Amino acid sequence: MKRVKTLLLGSAAGLCAVAGAQAADLPVQKAAPVEYVRVCTAHGAGFFFIPGTDTCLRVGGRARFEYQYSSQNARATDVSSWRGLGRLNIDARTATPYGTLRAFIRFEIASRTGGYLRSGTQERFANAFPATGIDTAGQLQKYVDVDKAFVQFAGITAGRAQSFFDFYAGDLELIGSGQYSNTNTNLLAYTATFGSGFTATISIEDPIYRRAPVFAQAAPLSMGQGNGFGPALGIAGVSSIATGYFPGTTIPTGGIGVNVIQKNDMPDFVGALRYDSAWGSAQVMGSVHEIKTIGRIGTPVAVGPDAEYGWAIGAGVKVNLPQLAPGDQLWLQGAYGQGAGSYTGLYGPPGGDLALSNVTNKFQINQVDAVLQNNGQLNLTESWSVMGAFLHYWSPEWRQAVFATYGQQNFDPRLRNNNFGPVGITGGAPLGATGPAGPGAPFVNVFNPTLMSYDQFYGGTNLIWSPVRDLDIGVEVVYQRIWLPRAVANNNLGTFAPLAGGLVTTGGAARVTSFDDNVMARIRVQRDF
Repeated sequence: MKRVKTLLLGSAAGLCAVAGAQAADLPVQKAAPVEYVRVCTAHGAGFFFIPGTDTCLRVGGRARFEYQYSSQNARATDVSSWRGLGRLNIDARTATPYGTLRAFIRFEIASRTGGYLRSGTQERFANAFPATGIDTAGQLQKYVDVDKAFVQFAGITAGRAQSFFDFYAGDLELIGSGQYSNTNTNLLAYTATFGSGFTATISIEDPIYRRAPVFAQAAPLSMGQGNGFGPALGIAGVSSIATGYFPGTTIPTGGIGVNVIQKNDMPDFVGALRYDSAWGSAQVMGSVHEIKTIGRIGTPVAVGPDAEYGWAIGAGVKVNLPQLAPGDQLWLQGAYGQGAGSYTGLYGPPGGDLALSNVTNKFQINQVDAVLQNNGQLNLTESWSVMGAFLHYWSPEWRQAVFATYGQQNFDPRLRNNNFGPVGITGGAPLGATGPAGPGAPFVNVFNPTLMSYDQFYGGTNLIWSPVRDLDIGVEVVYQRIWLPRAVANNNLGTFAPLAGGLVTTGGAARVTSFDDNVMARIRVQRDF
């Protein structure tokens, strides 16, 4: 028995030895190394390396709810506005021998309804809600916006980005709508860094996003020109300029048809000198904006007014005030321009090529960069603005901003002379009523709705609660007012009855006004990540 056990054990040992020898001859399969996502600290918090590359990526975004109530006076205007907005930020950075190579993209996707938050020119895109019914036309819009998409490398910025003219751009407001420049545009810029916080930038920028129309009054029918576009509304179109006058009169002896619609020619040129330090920031900036119409119509060669060059200058300062509370800030800014109302912040958004009031609906004003004069020249419109804003943290969770802006648009007084001003403008009291200068009076009639200079104020306050990080729950109240300092206008909200010779109020006299105002209340809930 003992011999049998020994034999069995020896056989088992031999089999194990043979199996082990064969196993040693087989190739060994090693598991592939796992490349985990690594944190990238070189460019700030939130960045990580894209696996297999040396590029750091940060993905962020925003979800926002907004509601606004506006004290509009006209029945045809929405008083409630709603918006739900989603934002996606993608920031990619790579270290190179020439500095950081950066690509930044920001998409905004939203659904908005009502009057203030919508864009009537963008009511249908791709699969958007059509908004074509009798109760929805102009009332609802779904949209996707490439808010920013630019590349930065070795001092160069190329793509869609914030204009380098901008300084304060509504930073402390829920919805920035005051008199200051706040424009995303297509641009190519170079920034030189001098050290000690100083930088200088020169930028060529897309003029479309800065364009306001040229005012052109329709020509008298006797001249055989004009296109019936409703020139009193300031719509760019076809007008005419006089080629001569009967001696001692303002009656033209002939005219040339001119198309005053603008087309792209030269880009806008923007320059900015900026200083940044622990105490805050300061900037001076300037811009040049070409205004050029198509020119003469009806001939192979376009001949018309020479191009004019609008311009704007500005300066701003931001002061950090940690001595009051951590995070406190004070902003001050001013701008002045000729033929560049977008840079001073006086005009509406791109595409607003009509008369706008931007307040309620008592009257309309023309927001134009230039006026085609009777003598064929372009007269540039003057505008200026000032603003101030202050942010205070009552506690780490509660903060409040107070802000105010004031601006003014002025037309050259000489434009109120028929022999110098726009072709076809006639005097007379409004709609045949009797005004201070009487029926048939010259253009200086204060009731004439065309080319009215105006002043505008916009100011308010907001209170924001942040119970946890990156969550804001806020309310804002804003007051907006517009004046006609040297004129009065027909009050569109008045009750009129038709009478021979024109329209007058039921009381027998035209109802007029010299100001318009509005109060807006807003609510926002926002989460950033």
